Amino acid sequence: MSPFSALLRATAPPPVMEARRWVADTRFPPERPLLNLSQAAPVEPPPEPLRAAMAGMVLSEPDTHLYGPVLGLPELRAEIAGRWSMQYGGAIHPEDVAITAGCNMAFCAALATLAVPGDAILLPVPWYFNHKMWCDTVGVEAIPLPCRPDMTPDPEAARRLIGPRVKAIVLISPNNPTGAEYPAGLVAEFAGIARSAGAALMLDETYRDFDSREGRAHDLFTDPDWRDVLIHLYSFSKAFRLTGHRTGAIIAAPDRLAEAEKFLDSVAICAPTLGQKAATWGLRHLGPWVAGERAEILRRRAAITAGLATLPGWRLLGCGAYFAYVEHPFDLPSDRLAKAMVESQSLLVLPGTMFGPAPEKGGSTGFGRQLRLAFANMDADGLATVTRRLAALTANPALAKRAEAPLATPMASA
Repeated sequence: MSPFSALLRATAPPPVMEARRWVADTRFPPERPLLNLSQAAPVEPPPEPLRAAMAGMVLSEPDTHLYGPVLGLPELRAEIAGRWSMQYGGAIHPEDVAITAGCNMAFCAALATLAVPGDAILLPVPWYFNHKMWCDTVGVEAIPLPCRPDMTPDPEAARRLIGPRVKAIVLISPNNPTGAEYPAGLVAEFAGIARSAGAALMLDETYRDFDSREGRAHDLFTDPDWRDVLIHLYSFSKAFRLTGHRTGAIIAAPDRLAEAEKFLDSVAICAPTLGQKAATWGLRHLGPWVAGERAEILRRRAAITAGLATLPGWRLLGCGAYFAYVEHPFDLPSDRLAKAMVESQSLLVLPGTMFGPAPEKGGSTGFGRQLRLAFANMDADGLATVTRRLAALTANPALAKRAEAPLATPMASA
């Protein structure tokens, strides 16, 4: 057999796919169906008016089926530039905007403009695992940046860790996996740290539409020199439920986007045209609908916060956007606990061990006490059921020790 890439072989497998394998052949009792809190993606289709508009695009607009410009449709780039300028109080031009096949591709393309194998970035831990996976795939070191008890990254640690090899500091706010919303002053402080070191601040705001705060979350775009340091990333997957249509964005200096164009043309040529047209339509027509979605997510955030507060020994470390990040009370690693929760309570969550380096690689043992609960697809009744099942597990800790290995066979009803 021909050789495999050493970098890819050393990259961890996709955690969400790993979790799906835990339940792939499992039969759950009718009275206790599976509740899936593992993935941060809407499971419902886009709203009906958007689907109707998309159907018209497919049937009546021939260019929907063609390649478009590598950096995106001009109308979407202009729409983003205008709306982001208004929302952030800054000057963003269409040539500052590129459209990508999802926000993960936006991250990959941005990193390609910054770093080569042997370079490094600072990545807060707990980290978003796809960011770490891409770094490993291309030979860029992801240096763990510790977070403080409130799950915000530590700027003093960043000052100690940053050096000539570090080409960017990466932040996600609201955060995946912790849900933490980074204060505007902290984001500005990190921009200053990056600027002083000659690095970029890569700010992923995929979940900005579900931020609990009113008004803009930061003032970075009000700086006329923002292009010198800021790379902003965004996704339309969450706000408009366009997960399968793969539409994301980069906002950065035009000369950086000219370099990103080389990467994008080599990988996807262009983002899917239908998704781009849908995003444009959504920006122009779905503002009130998105506001309603935000209000519902905030209600669910309040519900899971209240529910977790009733569970002895559980500690909420961060909560926001789609996520509750918790510390569990059991004397076993979170990866084993997560598998046991499938068996004993029909709950699928991701363990903290998927969001940071292993102890033998310099990681904190704290990840073994942590779990991510992605609650956005659970209504109030579903979240009440989640709380009851966690309470049952807490009341009978022996249930948590039933999984010693990955689930591989169908489970009997219990």
